Amino acid sequence: MTEEGIDLQADVLIIGGGMAACWAAIAAAQAGADVLLVDKGFVGTSGVTATGGPNHWWVAPEPGKREAAVEERHARSFGLAERHWMARIIEESWIALPTLARYYPFGGDGRGGTFYPGVRGPEYMRALRRYATDAGVRILDHHPALELLVHDDGSVAGAAGHARLTGQSWRARAGAVIMATGGCAFRSGLIGSHGNTGDGLLMAAEAGAALSGMEFSVSYSLSPAWNSTRTLPYFAARFFDQDGRELDIPPPIGGEGAHLRALASAMLAGPVIADLSDAPEGLKPILRRIQPASPTPFERRGLDIFRDRFEIKLFGEGTVRGTGGLQVVDAHCQTSLSGLYAAGDSATRELVAGATSGGGAQNAAWALTSGRIAGAAAAARAKRDGRRLGAAARAVGQAGLRPAASPRPVDLKAVLPVVQHATIGYDDALWRSAPKLARARDALDGAWRLLADHGQGVGLDRVGLREHAAMIAAARWVTAAAHRRDESRGMHMRADRPATDAALASRLLTGGTDKVWTRFETPALQEAAA
Repeated sequence: MTEEGIDLQADVLIIGGGMAACWAAIAAAQAGADVLLVDKGFVGTSGVTATGGPNHWWVAPEPGKREAAVEERHARSFGLAERHWMARIIEESWIALPTLARYYPFGGDGRGGTFYPGVRGPEYMRALRRYATDAGVRILDHHPALELLVHDDGSVAGAAGHARLTGQSWRARAGAVIMATGGCAFRSGLIGSHGNTGDGLLMAAEAGAALSGMEFSVSYSLSPAWNSTRTLPYFAARFFDQDGRELDIPPPIGGEGAHLRALASAMLAGPVIADLSDAPEGLKPILRRIQPASPTPFERRGLDIFRDRFEIKLFGEGTVRGTGGLQVVDAHCQTSLSGLYAAGDSATRELVAGATSGGGAQNAAWALTSGRIAGAAAAARAKRDGRRLGAAARAVGQAGLRPAASPRPVDLKAVLPVVQHATIGYDDALWRSAPKLARARDALDGAWRLLADHGQGVGLDRVGLREHAAMIAAARWVTAAAHRRDESRGMHMRADRPATDAALASRLLTGGTDKVWTRFETPALQEAAA
């Protein structure tokens, strides 16, 4: 420890504390690396997994079964997923989940075997923490990272941040870094997502990393209006307006876009009431076990979720349940920055879900698999190249840390509505159009300029400033990508371009901070669009 703060080093530094971060830490430690994991919250309770009941994509290795599962999901990816990645996450989940049995009490499958794919979030995350610490991982809770450190050759050298409990700054050097900070839910109130503000995306983009699939961010969780829970019970719901008239809402299965738009239209007109009395009898006794966060808000209000009617709301999920994130450039989950790997919701999930949400089975399997792949690859890199402690490393964080103009207070309460209007506001997100996107772009550019030019915090205030900078940045990438993709495809719905253009079946990259850029991943398409 120095007067300036805390100096740390490791072979592999992992930023984040959710499912993907823990699996990455375990894999890196098992590969022989000295692993340091830093999280802004407490590993085991932070992130969206800890409040849910994740289900992994689980397909037995029986003849033709996995191939059929891949083809069925690939047909829903709008041409942007890759079969070999889909097969890879199925296989990795099949291998890895049983290794957690020492720490997690898996239930039976009703046939004398063990049921591995569905887990309860709170117990799952506690189990992963124990698994990681037993593997030798050093965990620093309440140590949010604020910026990356970069070598003169552009490769990532570590990160720096703030220790909440001591008030000190910390700086960590490492042979490789894994970004696993999750997606960005834009402070929508989605349960478990308050810390999911896109911090890792901003840190990586400041160092020059590209993102992919940011336009595929239109996802919502249906919950009671007063408290975000989960959406499981609502597949059997009937919906009514405040006068008791039943609404014509199409089912979510097979028509998620139509379902969301119908609900949003009704909510824009007035309160919408849900009735779950038609839910299957078999769901009622097991809901608490599979989604422990769902019943509690009703019990606190003295309501019976399956008998009483109640008002509902759509909580925006952004890139948490969308597919956008850091571009993955190779089979080892490396980003476009040398030495930086991405896992879980910090990485694009287009490789396995394409233009549709991988929520549920695919996202969980991706978090597990990308974490393990990135962990092993980062350990191998650190073993090969070492920590390079003798090489210079500079911090590259800007907005909220090093103002471009004169420092002055920034009203963050005024910033957030601009971000939310552009990203999770029903009208702007579900009925995108060129004029709306242009207005959102201008408003977000103004918010960015204000914070980048004048925002500068001291101590813990830096964390809040960086979170807001990250949300603005993520919103700008979402808006730029949505404007550039001049069609409707999967979760990306353009009211002024309702058709899907076969010529645009390519992933769309974006990045930049002061100046946002976009380009298609397919070189030929990029040349044609230029």
